Amino acid sequence: MSSQFRHVALIGKYTATAGVGGGGTPVAALEDIARCLHKQGCEVSVEKETAAHSGLQGLGVLDAAGIGRECDLGLVIGGDGTMLGIGRRLAPYDIPLIGINQGRLGFITDISLDDYVTYLPPMLRGEYDEDCRSLMHARVVRDGHCVLDALAMNDVVVNRGATSGMVELRVEVDGRFVASQRADGLIVATPTGSTAYAMSAGGPILHPSNPSWVMVPIAPHTLSNRPVVLNDAGEVAIELVSGRDASANFDMQSLASLLHGDRITVRRSQHRVRFLHPRGWSYFDTLRKKLHWNEAGGT
Repeated sequence: MSSQFRHVALIGKYTATAGVGGGGTPVAALEDIARCLHKQGCEVSVEKETAAHSGLQGLGVLDAAGIGRECDLGLVIGGDGTMLGIGRRLAPYDIPLIGINQGRLGFITDISLDDYVTYLPPMLRGEYDEDCRSLMHARVVRDGHCVLDALAMNDVVVNRGATSGMVELRVEVDGRFVASQRADGLIVATPTGSTAYAMSAGGPILHPSNPSWVMVPIAPHTLSNRPVVLNDAGEVAIELVSGRDASANFDMQSLASLLHGDRITVRRSQHRVRFLHPRGWSYFDTLRKKLHWNEAGGT
């Protein structure tokens, strides 16, 4: 069998302390998938941290930059969190990604580990649907200097401190004042992130084809302060006016402790993430399965 892809990188779920038996991708699963890829004529390498924490032997090892230079496909075995992490790192290289979920169905890792033998070979031959997701480029600016620069696929979140009261945030869109908001925090989410923290805070689900963001207050002091859908071509700026121990985080990964006067600016990144799905994939099928729609008396 011949593959449309020459060189595939395997990226697994891992933690520094879990190893193979503590929540990481089982080495046997990685070995089986590598054999499947070899049968399709692909060269296979394994991502550096995956190799270190899984114990997988006999394959070339590449870091993210090496994958970007040498591979033309990334195969991610884990959950949505694993995909978010590697997606941000590989986005500058425009490498397509396929997600194999080793646990519950994910929003962006939609092939079950039990089913990859069925779906993977035809996808490698070019039978797939492509789904491109935009990224956010966020900066924390203090006294005119950038103190943190990060990409986010899901969201940018400004939060109050764990033991403090509300924060007050001055919000601007494209340089125009929107409101001074008193709340527990504020979320700016992409369509990908609209089904994460933003949804739990009462925001709408955005279809990934929409060039938009949603801005969602977290437990606002004024109940008329509602989620707002924005065009993602603009810039959102959030200034911390008051509140103790506030922080900003990006996909719940990078964290910045904020001082009064700090500004968080959010723009659409020049990079995007390319997901490949089995032919016939539907975003609404994913929503229905993940959110358990139609389970109460539906068809």
